[in-house]
Amino acid sequence: MQRSLLKHFENFLAPKLNILNMQFHTLKPKTKRYHSQQVGRGGTRGKTSGKGTKGQNARAGRKKRPEIRDTIKHFPKLRGRGRNSNKSIYRKAVAVNLKTLSGFSSGETVSPRTLLEKGIVTRVSGKLPEVKILSVGGSVAKLTFENVSFSVNARKAIESAGGVIK
Repeated sequence: MQRSLLKHFENFLAPKLNILNMQFHTLKPKTKRYHSQQVGRGGTRGKTSGKGTKGQNARAGRKKRPEIRDTIKHFPKLRGRGRNSNKSIYRKAVAVNLKTLSGFSSGETVSPRTLLEKGIVTRVSGKLPEVKILSVGGSVAKLTFENVSFSVNARKAIESAGGVIK
């Protein structure tokens, strides 16, 4: 059994692997011999051996511990915001002045949907926008406001005109 296995090895596998012809004088290294350059042992790099003069970097070992790493590791990793990490995640309100509401008649309701229908605001990313009413333009009719935020002066102007804020 062993002889037949050895015969099989000699006839089929050995020529492919080139094992039978392997001898010490035919072996070659896989790569060239690389030697790191010795420094500070005499020879061409005399005196400071290319390390400059004195100080921590000139000493044996020459390992500086990266102390800023400790500071960096104290902060948690902020994941999921990408490049725009300073950009707010909240939608910015669309400003609408009181003078643009002159198209509404007295008693009508002002909401993001009605402003969209009248063409005063447009959709933002396919959604109804957040709307903030500003006091630019002065007087306003008696209107009802829903789902809208206001500046302080706009709120005063609407309430003094008899408007309702829900």
